[in-house]
Amino acid sequence: MALQVYNTLTRSKEPFETIEPGKVRMYVCGPTVYDKAHVGHAMSAIVFDIVRRYLQYKGYQVTHVMNFTDVDDKIIKRAQESGDDPFAISRRYVEEFHRHIAELHVLPATVYPLVSDTIPEIVAMVQTLQEGRYAYSTDGDVYFRVRQDEDYGKLSRRKLDDVLAGTRVEVDESKEDPNDFALWKGQKPGEPAWESPWGPGRPGWHIECSAMALKHLGEQIDIHGGGNDLIFPHHENEIAQSECYTGQPFARYWMHNGMLQLSGEKMSKSLGNLVTVDEFLAEHEADVLRMLILSSQYRRPLAFNATVIEDTTRALARLRSALRPATGQLVDGPEVATLATAADQARAGFVETMDDDFNTAGALGVLFELVTAINRARDAGLGGAPFTAAQETLLELSGVLGLQLATAQPQSAEAAPFIELLLELRAKLRTVKQYALADEVRQRLTDLGVVVEDTREGSTWRLQR
Repeated sequence: MALQVYNTLTRSKEPFETIEPGKVRMYVCGPTVYDKAHVGHAMSAIVFDIVRRYLQYKGYQVTHVMNFTDVDDKIIKRAQESGDDPFAISRRYVEEFHRHIAELHVLPATVYPLVSDTIPEIVAMVQTLQEGRYAYSTDGDVYFRVRQDEDYGKLSRRKLDDVLAGTRVEVDESKEDPNDFALWKGQKPGEPAWESPWGPGRPGWHIECSAMALKHLGEQIDIHGGGNDLIFPHHENEIAQSECYTGQPFARYWMHNGMLQLSGEKMSKSLGNLVTVDEFLAEHEADVLRMLILSSQYRRPLAFNATVIEDTTRALARLRSALRPATGQLVDGPEVATLATAADQARAGFVETMDDDFNTAGALGVLFELVTAINRARDAGLGGAPFTAAQETLLELSGVLGLQLATAQPQSAEAAPFIELLLELRAKLRTVKQYALADEVRQRLTDLGVVVEDTREGSTWRLQR
């Protein structure tokens, strides 16, 4: 089966076919940089990092653009409240987000454009839309005429009249239609501004992504991604203004990830239920968050709580258990063929599941089957090249998902002799059938973060991640 991708635009899975053979142009909406990044931001970054990694594994050359919104009402408000320069605020959080990208093992985007660096392109795009009568200006503001676009609403499946029905809409006498949205905002006191044909002002929210995608990827792109909270109005408005500007379809595939949910509610600043990336990484390694995201279908809401995190941490430890060294030397026989077959099946199963709209939960299931096969092979005494080859397959496939399974374990050279001594004592206690004391030694080691695993060849240990 060829790669199938769920397209929000059509509400169906479609064969993945790129505009240019072998190349993928992918634009993903990034954060508005006015506050610390939270794990919801990290989720979107990780989801599309996995998409990119798998496309590259399939042989595609991916150009990945992710923007930073550094001109926005929220940033201006934060600057006014703090007395700080708005661009100093945005630069601080851009730098912090880059740090998080590295900490979370997310591949850096090909380009990270800023709104403030794209003003000439934005102004030119707004001018062209106005010349085509898709936009109009009034008192320094410029609005997009949504009713001029016959296809408006095709992404969100919303009809304009239904949007207004039953809602209270604040009357704005400057608009021809309440649904029209701002492409350019005239300057207000204390706000940053740039010169334009309509006077000093700044871009509206939606126009920035269209202009940046056009600048760095061209008039048509293969994938446009972001959280599903952006479908309306942001992505709907992007489609409208982009396609009216170019006269061509904007993006072939619209991909949207679900939201992280804490206690059944979407994480948001307004609800005050956010967990920042710094807070999470202070207590857990990056692979725990990635494993949590991999364990679910990317389009669905994802529960985020202590129980889920504990379960995910254990699952990650189970994956890593397959990387423990062999304890035997067997390199031939039926067990070797069985392990080689398991590795081949894992590789084929991995591709089959990931080709089904990046089914990472299914791909993890395939990897866990390989882990079971590797651990059974170790217990059977396998070693040498056949055993190492299976481990390398696990590392290769988990690496496509962005997992860092081979990260060095934080074992202490000073502690190792004492742990070995305790394991020898435990073995002697078991020999003389002092099982209660042997179990107590094991439990005390577990409490100290030392995982003891018994095999036919004896006991091994490792530090809990």
